[in-house]
Amino acid sequence: MWQESNNKLYKKFLFKNFVEAFAFMTHVALIAEKMDHHPEWKNTYNTLEIWLNTHSAGDIVTEKDHKLAAAIDKINQA
Repeated sequence: MWQESNNKLYKKFLFKNFVEAFAFMTHVALIAEKMDHHPEWKNTYNTLEIWLNTHSAGDIVTEKDHKLAAAIDKINQA
């Protein structure tokens, strides 16, 4: 579940290994680019943390962030 705090949506994802985490990041990157919305993220081995907010709206959470979060969740369920 995404958590909203400090004007950002946040979620942590855990994978079996680095390769799975990186493959997921690649998939997210392609979708984010199409949406012209780019996440802040941190990857350490099998762990990926993502923060979303809309820079052009003053670094607050907008509908654009919720749409990307939903798209990320859809990828994670596939």
